[in-house]
Amino acid sequence: MQLIDSSETGNLTPCAATVGFFDGVHAGHRFLIEELKSIAKLQNLKSRVFTFAVHPRKVLKQEFRPEILTTLPEKLVQLESTGIDGCVVLNFTLEMAKLSAYEFLKELKERFNVQTLLVGHDHRFGHNRAEGFPEYEKYGEALGMKVLKATEFNTELDKNISSSEIRNALKNGDIELTNRLLTYEYSLFGEVIEGFRVGRKIGYPTANLVLQDPDKLIPAIGVYAVRVLWNNHHYKGMMNIGRRPTLENGQNISLEVHILDFDTDIYNQFIQVDFIQKIRDEQKFNGLEELKEQLQKDKQAVSALF
Repeated sequence: MQLIDSSETGNLTPCAATVGFFDGVHAGHRFLIEELKSIAKLQNLKSRVFTFAVHPRKVLKQEFRPEILTTLPEKLVQLESTGIDGCVVLNFTLEMAKLSAYEFLKELKERFNVQTLLVGHDHRFGHNRAEGFPEYEKYGEALGMKVLKATEFNTELDKNISSSEIRNALKNGDIELTNRLLTYEYSLFGEVIEGFRVGRKIGYPTANLVLQDPDKLIPAIGVYAVRVLWNNHHYKGMMNIGRRPTLENGQNISLEVHILDFDTDIYNQFIQVDFIQKIRDEQKFNGLEELKEQLQKDKQAVSALF
């Protein structure tokens, strides 16, 4: 996949394109991109996705927290996995937000050589998103650009796949649904920091994680079977997301992962945690010994899953 600088204004090959934030690059997005690739091939054009580095609503409202499914680097990895020819990451600004739909289409045509634009069946763009597909089609004709409406994606299993539906699944701890809608395992990426070392005292040392992007959505409180990627190797693990009630941690949410059969110092290093399945809800135990007994059961459950 060619990553194209949005400041480029000339010498780009003609393309068929689609525009969106593409948070999660989920099954619905992939269906749209497959349709785009087919259109591009028929028209002998390059296929390109236009996306944004930052959620547009965060630019318009600084207090808005988007709860993203994929950070920009993660999104680019997933877009590349679709086999798209190229990706343009646009810098959404207040000035861009003021563009009318016609002005935005003109930018795509004149700056980025978009010959055909595939519009998601429910997607709107332009100032206040005031216009819809009939207007886009009319503006395209005036600009010499084909504007096509994408086929709506429906399956028997999942009728309305959306980033919002996936967020709801994560907030409910439904990892199996999340991963099915995404078509890959949901993950968190962050730095391992020093913790209270309580886990080490009871034989279950944990890596305490601080996310690299604070806008990344954290799944519901509970214990999860996970796969940990560190130093290009995968390890089995169990992750606790919660308030550590046994240790009276207050309302602070902590991310702690115990990596099975692993005894290496990885403080200040980065790891990726891929979610496989939720094991149980968070519980309060009567002391560390009772906690240790439950952790042994959790370990057995995680090992059985793998």
